[in-house]
Amino acid sequence: MSIYNILVAFNGSESAVSALKYAASLARNGAHVTALLAHSKHEVIESRAAWVPAKAREIIEQANADILDEIEVRFEAMRDGLALGDRLHFQREAGRVDAVISECARGYDILIMGQDRSEGTDEHVIQHPDRIALMSGRPVLIVPEGYDAVARHERAAIVWDGSRASARALSDSLGVLEDQGEVTVLTVEDQPTPRPVLELMQHLERHQINASHKVIAPVPGIARALIAYCAENDPCVLVMGAYEHSKFREDFLGGVTARVLKNTSIPVLLSH
Repeated sequence: MSIYNILVAFNGSESAVSALKYAASLARNGAHVTALLAHSKHEVIESRAAWVPAKAREIIEQANADILDEIEVRFEAMRDGLALGDRLHFQREAGRVDAVISECARGYDILIMGQDRSEGTDEHVIQHPDRIALMSGRPVLIVPEGYDAVARHERAAIVWDGSRASARALSDSLGVLEDQGEVTVLTVEDQPTPRPVLELMQHLERHQINASHKVIAPVPGIARALIAYCAENDPCVLVMGAYEHSKFREDFLGGVTARVLKNTSIPVLLSH
């Protein structure tokens, strides 16, 4: 297993808890796990300090500190159950949340985080996994809320179209795929890849990964086809390249990446 240094974006939400548990399950072979609490500052207060009474500033700052303390308390309550000992770490970083997480992730093998669910989460710790996958330069594994990492799940799945993004996703995910040992390569019907899929299968075999190939029909759309495959086959992870087109185009047109992230019930490993 080539994953030894794992970063978890932890904001105390239920999906962040699931992400931390997933990271712990990957770290059983000696990897270190760092939970990062990234939080923004009160920019309105700082930019208009002269107009905000000192007492009001003090109350707001204390309320924000209390929220962060509560998140750290939740983390500490999980520490013993994760059974990582001194390989489990916690840190706080202030700044623009997505940027802080993206920059910190560059010093780790992989970033693990929960799905984007802002309901009930304080605005100063909200994360956007799709943006972070675009900015970080590292593989980002997004874990659904409530996902059971230790339950029995079938082989991994990787979406392959021969593009630069899918090649990067393959390279970034090899540590996870080697640990799993089995993978299904998914290609889309009537969409030829630049190189024969056989070459990819041979590459996986040389990494001691047992691979099979499945062609899926792009009806009623590639995203829905992938979501349906995951629901029916319950792979342990879906690996895919993110945003082969621009992030703006994906948001505006409702791209495959965004739809899969929003609707799938299994972890998705994104790479850009």
